[in-house]
Amino acid sequence: GAVLNVSVSDHDRSDSLLLSWDEPEGGARGYLLGLSSLGSGTLLQNVSAGPNTTSFWFHGLTPGTHYEIEVTATLACMDTTSQTITAQTSKGSPGPHLSSGGSHVSLQAAWAHGHGGRDGYSLALWHSHSQALVRNVSLLPSTTTFLFDGLLAGSEYALKVTTLAGSSQASTSIHQWTAPSIPTQLRLSPGSSTSLVASWADATGAAWIHLELRNLLTQKVSTTLSARRGLTSYTFQHLHPGTQYWLGLSAMAGPHTLVGPNATAWTYPLSPGNVTLSSAEEQNSLEARWSIPGGQRDSYLVTLREGEDGVPTRNISVGGDNDHVTFHGLGPGQQYSVQVVVVAGPYRASAHSTAAWTEPQAPSGVSLSSQGSPHSLLASWEEAAGEGYLLVLSLAEHPVKNSSLLRGVTSFTYEGLHPGTLYTFEVSTVAGPYTSSPRCISNWTYPLPLEQLTLSNGGHSTSLQASWRAVSSGSTGYTGTLRETKSQEQVRNVTVGSDWTNVTLENLIPGRQYTLEMAAMAGPYRSPVRSATDWTYPLAPAGVTLTNTRRPMELSAFWDKAAGDVDQFHLQLYSKSHATQRNTSVGPNTHNFTFLGLSPGTQYFLKVAVLAGPYRSSSHFATEWTYPLSLANVSAQPGRKPQELHVSWVESGGGRDHLVQLSVAESLSIIRNVSVPRGVSQLNLEGLVPGSRYRVEIISQAGPHRISSQTAIGYTVPLPPRALSASPASMAQALAVHWETAPGQRDGYLLSVLEEGSSALPRNLEAGKDSTNVTVPQLEPGTCYLVRIWAVAGPYHSLPENITGCTVPAAPTNLSLTNPGSSSELYTSWNKPPGRRDHYHVTLYSLSTQSRIQVQTLSPDALNLTWTHLEAGSKFAVQVTAVKGSLEASSINVTQWTYPLAPVNLTLGSPSASALVVSWAVEGRGAEGFVVDVGDAASGTPVGHTVLGGDARSHILRSLSPGTRYSVAVRATAGSFHTSTPNLTHCTRECDALLA
Repeated sequence: GAVLNVSVSDHDRSDSLLLSWDEPEGGARGYLLGLSSLGSGTLLQNVSAGPNTTSFWFHGLTPGTHYEIEVTATLACMDTTSQTITAQTSKGSPGPHLSSGGSHVSLQAAWAHGHGGRDGYSLALWHSHSQALVRNVSLLPSTTTFLFDGLLAGSEYALKVTTLAGSSQASTSIHQWTAPSIPTQLRLSPGSSTSLVASWADATGAAWIHLELRNLLTQKVSTTLSARRGLTSYTFQHLHPGTQYWLGLSAMAGPHTLVGPNATAWTYPLSPGNVTLSSAEEQNSLEARWSIPGGQRDSYLVTLREGEDGVPTRNISVGGDNDHVTFHGLGPGQQYSVQVVVVAGPYRASAHSTAAWTEPQAPSGVSLSSQGSPHSLLASWEEAAGEGYLLVLSLAEHPVKNSSLLRGVTSFTYEGLHPGTLYTFEVSTVAGPYTSSPRCISNWTYPLPLEQLTLSNGGHSTSLQASWRAVSSGSTGYTGTLRETKSQEQVRNVTVGSDWTNVTLENLIPGRQYTLEMAAMAGPYRSPVRSATDWTYPLAPAGVTLTNTRRPMELSAFWDKAAGDVDQFHLQLYSKSHATQRNTSVGPNTHNFTFLGLSPGTQYFLKVAVLAGPYRSSSHFATEWTYPLSLANVSAQPGRKPQELHVSWVESGGGRDHLVQLSVAESLSIIRNVSVPRGVSQLNLEGLVPGSRYRVEIISQAGPHRISSQTAIGYTVPLPPRALSASPASMAQALAVHWETAPGQRDGYLLSVLEEGSSALPRNLEAGKDSTNVTVPQLEPGTCYLVRIWAVAGPYHSLPENITGCTVPAAPTNLSLTNPGSSSELYTSWNKPPGRRDHYHVTLYSLSTQSRIQVQTLSPDALNLTWTHLEAGSKFAVQVTAVKGSLEASSINVTQWTYPLAPVNLTLGSPSASALVVSWAVEGRGAEGFVVDVGDAASGTPVGHTVLGGDARSHILRSLSPGTRYSVAVRATAGSFHTSTPNLTHCTRECDALLA
């Protein structure tokens, strides 16, 4: 250890010793001095000295006594070094001595005998302060010492020693102090940040209490104080906050000083000021800062608290000279606050900051799901730290909806969206003043299914045409699959763009049923499937023949199967001479068939049709004759005119035609051969002699076959009227019948009127012999009638004259032409008129081009028609005509407009501060006119509108306010219909003066 070089001297004083030493290298924080009796080791005095002290006096010692003194120096880092030395007080003079010997309750008196004799000694001891006599004793003359005990500690006493010799006496006085008693229960505690309160007990045993307060940080004595007997507390003021102090207490009485207890304590520290918590440069870091308070401190304890509940999450202890600390690696989007605690010994003083946030991170796991819906999207994300979320849904980079949600919500459903549309979803986390960069994702809403899907062969055997109506909202195209309906085998896939509404499927198998499934596409999604089915048109069979089996009532049919599929073969056998026909269906693998029970001598026609689904395709006709039978019931009756003979017969076996041979009955010479077609059962032979008898024989022919009938005898008959005609009368429900009178005479005429195709009895009318016309009333409009007329003469009738005449059809009524909300379609309807008609002619005129553009022929039962592929924004007129033969009756004309197409390429410009230039383009023919609407974009208030002609493609809006944003739309008009562009906004320029 360090060398102290301790030395002792008495400076010729028998009751005191002066202790000296050298200060060690590096200095000392203080010294502890201990004085003990040599040999017994009893500690008599214990004294502490400050760091700059190098000497000390021990008083109240016994002369001529050996003592042991120990000096202990307290060095830096709490190290110590000690040195012990022995010393002796010098012997006293012969006079009396009074010594405490370190005792605080007794004094030892000693003296030497003087020269000469004595009778004894008298000792009187007084208490100096109170002047009270404490003890008075007489002693033998040989006594040289006396111990006074039971004294008060730390008190000064006066001793008077009197030597008695007879009546004489000599006195000597001396003063001395008892050693003080050390106060107990020393306490040092803070009163405030700048004061300490010291207190102790048992303070009556010392004349003075010496207090020394030392700043342990600087090792400087802050305060020294000597207090009189009885003081038990003291408050030290004007100290440094947060500083540790050492208090030493010494008891003093005269020359005696005893070192008492010591104590340490801290003043309360001051709280830090201006505590802040703010974002640091490094991500997910916060910096805490504070103002350093006055005084001292050991350290700062900085506690980072998380959330609104202030849960401690980090503790950092830093030195007392620091004024900031940075917290790294914090959670993003979290709310924090900081508590800064000043630590000074066992005491704390704290301050809190306001809340601060770390910058949040965008949520992860972001998804945007259509969930099969065409009108909604479900946005979801994983929970991210922060206060909440900012949601933005955009369409084509234009925000559609902004939403703010609180923390804890991780999904949001957007409703009322456009089907088949691509949307972009952005979500950001909000934490305090911070908003994270957005997390973006895009997805499509499901498209709507296409409408009115049809599949039609259009009469083609190897192709089908699919058509549909475009979906009303967005899509990116259409996709479909064509399958064979029966086997479900996939034939091909179809993918077309969103502007397609039809597609032709080629290279298909004739007569086969196909099913087409189509869906609209939007991004990765497909709408619900729509399906349509149809057959390709079958191919007609080839090699159709009809063969005579040489039997009069049989014919055999043969045919070859064409390529493609066949459901069945339908055989249609008929004869022009018979109203009935034979229809037979056979399986797809049958290629021949025999017809039984036919009429002999009849020409038959065979048509073989292939059936596939609802469609059929027929072959060319094949024809053949059955063998004929001879005619029966041949008769020759007088003609209706004298020059004619009426020959009649009954066809029993048919035939292609007949040869009527006429001869004079009295002669076998044939005078006339007349060929009559099959189906005719009577013949008028003209140019004969009235009333003559003739022989008639009829030969039947059926192809190459002939057979003769029995011979009949007959007479000539009267002539029938000539030039028979039937035409519509002036009234709509009547026929006017006209004829010319034939040569000869007659009694009158007989007419028969029969509705064509009717099974009802005919109407019979009679006319006088001079009549050449008759009007048949109360007939059905648009109906054809068979009119017959005979000349009547006595019991004989002429051969009938036949003619067919038709009444004028009734015109359609309540004709209408309506727009179903389309730019390319118009709908026509009318009421069915009474009577009949062959068909309707529906004529559509374009009033915009002054031309007839379409004529449709419809069935007689049709009541409506839809016109498609019309020019948008055009005016049309329609007329419906009922047609019966060559007769027509037309309705009135009605007109209507198609919806115009909205203008395209709408642009705005501001040539001056008070004007906007609007320009646009049109598709197709354009429109009847245009209306330009302008409004204030901010308030939505209409400013005005301008009506323009159909040739307009631009317009200048004047008298506008400078520097104002306007909303402009252009409507195309056609009649009462209009179609508008979307609103486009633009600002007028600022005033020209300001711009300059």
